[in-house]
Amino acid sequence: MTPDLCLYDQDLHLWLVKTAALLKKKRFEELDLENLIEEIESMGKRERRELANRLTTIIEHLLKLTYWTEVKEENARGWRVTIVEQRRQIIRLLADSPSLKPWLEEIFLECYEAARRDTIKANYLPENIFPLQPFLTVEELLNLDYLPE
Repeated sequence: MTPDLCLYDQDLHLWLVKTAALLKKKRFEELDLENLIEEIESMGKRERRELANRLTTIIEHLLKLTYWTEVKEENARGWRVTIVEQRRQIIRLLADSPSLKPWLEEIFLECYEAARRDTIKANYLPENIFPLQPFLTVEELLNLDYLPE
């Protein structure tokens, strides 16, 4: 095991700093390629996971805002704030990584189903409170001007 491999396991930040320095100096033969590849791949996975989590959160709050009328009056403001913030974060993420935009369509139904299921379970709601199929498109979900009353 090389010292850099140990460093990767012991201090990820320091390993990243040293790896960046080696790249800048074009000292490619000294790179810990195995862990570098792993880190690059995991960065892409993290971005996709973050996008899915934020989309699911938007859907959860839109479901509550649209269909859970019993507690809407006291919770609507907080739900709207969360929707606005999550949309803003998704827009930033897509600005940094536009290639993720088509992936939103791929994960949309999965995120909708998770948001519906989790909201029902977390709040002890009846199964039929939310529609089984999405009530909005991805485009509508991310529309900064759309917020239900």
